[in-house]
Amino acid sequence: MAVAQQRTAANSANKPKVKVALVFVWSGVNRRGQPISGEMKAETLSQAKADLIRQGIVVKKIRRKSESLLSKYGQSIKPMDIAVLTRQISTMLTAGVPLVQTLQLLAGSHEKKPMREMLANICTEIEAGIPPSKALRQYPRYFDDLYCDLVSSGEQSGALDAIFDRIAIYKEKAEALKSKIKKALFYPATVIIVALVVTAILLLYVVPEFDKIFKSFGAELPAFTRMVINLSHIVQSYWYFLAGALIVLIFVYIHSYRRMESVRDGTDKFILRLPIVGGILQKAALARYARTLSTTFAAGLPLIDGLIAAAGSSGNAVYRKAIMSVRNEVMSGMQMNVAMRTTEVFPEMVIQMIMIGEESGSLDDMLSKVAGIYEQQVDDAVDALSSMIEPLIMVVLGILVGGLVIAMYLPIFKLGSVIH
Repeated sequence: MAVAQQRTAANSANKPKVKVALVFVWSGVNRRGQPISGEMKAETLSQAKADLIRQGIVVKKIRRKSESLLSKYGQSIKPMDIAVLTRQISTMLTAGVPLVQTLQLLAGSHEKKPMREMLANICTEIEAGIPPSKALRQYPRYFDDLYCDLVSSGEQSGALDAIFDRIAIYKEKAEALKSKIKKALFYPATVIIVALVVTAILLLYVVPEFDKIFKSFGAELPAFTRMVINLSHIVQSYWYFLAGALIVLIFVYIHSYRRMESVRDGTDKFILRLPIVGGILQKAALARYARTLSTTFAAGLPLIDGLIAAAGSSGNAVYRKAIMSVRNEVMSGMQMNVAMRTTEVFPEMVIQMIMIGEESGSLDDMLSKVAGIYEQQVDDAVDALSSMIEPLIMVVLGILVGGLVIAMYLPIFKLGSVIH
């Protein structure tokens, strides 16, 4: 690590530093105790705070102004960008390139301006003597506590290259899993939306034309046909009310989901009970749990901290509560596999593999294998769902369109009796 630091210092002296003036919005209290706020330019957040303190201002809140404008220009930093960045840092550190020089190279070559600014800021902080993990913590939106804790453990062990490699693997696996889950949820949503659109078109434009023809018959219509025509009348007369009610319900649900834990928990429980999709989400939660715990345990973080990180990354309230229950039991001295069995959430195979890992002293390896098993199962399940979706759409649309067609043609079959 000492050699790396010497190489870093030598390269820093020779390489041009990448510095970007950033705009910070701040609020605080002046020497007279009066509230004050404003904007200022600085190269780093630390420099901005220091400048304000020198002016006798007690800083209450400070943030980068540019962060709120990232999405406006379509240049926002996405999770996949962080995964790619982590892999690039890992590769260059493994090749012997010092961290500061790595960040300078990446800051100068990245296609996204927000990423260039962020990397330049982090690079400047590290050059000023701030540890990398602390410099990363200034951007919690992109580098969460787990990421920074892992980097901190790498600083203490002197193996930043190995730690960044572990983080890169973790991020890549997490993003791949997230992509598969989005794909799995997209298919059922597609079927539902297509079915609703086709049904609405038929009820609003096709059925009314048949209704005009049937009125000229002057005969009594079959019950099924009358039901479809009445439904068409309702949709035509109250479509604006129905659409408004649907929008209000969606808005209320989203608002409640964001603010009420009970709504979030209820939604997570309901989703896990859904056919096909629920099974995929269960496997994904288990994969996240095992992958996160394996990464933190192998990096040297305490098991208790690893369980907290795993609970946060599980993506489902049912598993989050179960993992926190496991953490509490482990803190009291219980073995992890026993604590997991008491939750009645984890499959027996997972519990058995973790028990073997605890007994053999290779818990991180066993957790990695569990994560690999469930990631593969999620992959297979999503592929199977992909192959099912086309016939499923045909069946759903066939039932809807076929049912409406039958309803419209039933009176025509009786046309002969009406003519006689």
